[in-house]
Amino acid sequence: MAETASRPTLEAVAARAGVSRATVSRVVNGGDGVREPLVERVRRAVEELGYVPNQAARSLVTKRHDAVAVVIAEPETRVFADPFFGLQLRGISKELTAHDNQLVLLLTEGRDDHARVARYLAGGHVDGALVFSLHLDDPLPGLIRGAGVPTVFGGRPGWSDEAGGAVYVDSDNRGGARSAVRHLAALGRRRIAHITGALDQTSAADRLDGYRDVMGGADPRLVEQGDFTPAGGERAMRELLDRCPELDAVFAANDLTASGALRVLRERGRRVPEDVAVIGFDDMLPVAEHTDPPLTTVRQDIEEMGRLMARLLLDGPDPHRHGEATAAGAPTGVVLPTTLVRRATA
Repeated sequence: MAETASRPTLEAVAARAGVSRATVSRVVNGGDGVREPLVERVRRAVEELGYVPNQAARSLVTKRHDAVAVVIAEPETRVFADPFFGLQLRGISKELTAHDNQLVLLLTEGRDDHARVARYLAGGHVDGALVFSLHLDDPLPGLIRGAGVPTVFGGRPGWSDEAGGAVYVDSDNRGGARSAVRHLAALGRRRIAHITGALDQTSAADRLDGYRDVMGGADPRLVEQGDFTPAGGERAMRELLDRCPELDAVFAANDLTASGALRVLRERGRRVPEDVAVIGFDDMLPVAEHTDPPLTTVRQDIEEMGRLMARLLLDGPDPHRHGEATAAGAPTGVVLPTTLVRRATA
């Protein structure tokens, strides 16, 4: 068996560059106090030898791991079935890669996993955490705070932030919902139903509030709870049609929910949009462009949300540049705009 070539050492780089080991260490680890000609000699020697710093040793010096944990408070089956998570992870990954950071993905199947995630974060393996898809009764925020790692949350916090300082990135869920329902009303629809998302998540609660902002005292029977899944959309649509067969429009809390609702409308012989107009939320192209007919929806820039979460974690929040400053002890939010994308369903 051929022998593997030995890995170049710090000492070999120092010998090649004609400098001390300490000088090489300072250059490799981004330290100051080294004259530019020596920096160039060290960098040239690193490139010629193919030297790769030992990450464990480097962490001892810099106190950084160049790794960020991405914590998704959902089971694996949900994460890999919903394109939303893939888009957000793509945005996060792009930003971390641009900063030469590694992404460590942590999923939570149940309460036992919460403790595992907290132990991992407290163990000093990563420089920070990006956390999203939290539920209102989720213990993760408190556990993460106890771990003492910098954290940015995806979505408006729905818990009491006793320690203050929570940083989050969200979309204008309430405003986007208002624009969807106003559009349906402008089309002359009067019996506008709403299929919610999981109401223990702030995005679903905000979209329900936006629906109510426009509909005011609408018949409460026109609201049915879903769970952000196609199956949930199917079940809710059947309930609504059985209860309010005269409905003429549906605002669904996300595109997956809308896709399920469309299948049931087709099964029941309801024409879209002639009999029932439908609007979703997200504008996930693999879903919205491939429903039958193509889905009118509210667009939020999911990939940009992920990118901005990572940027805020790596650079630190700048309320004057990214969002509104809040009172001391209150969460600092960055809320991205939404837009209505018109296709064939409304």
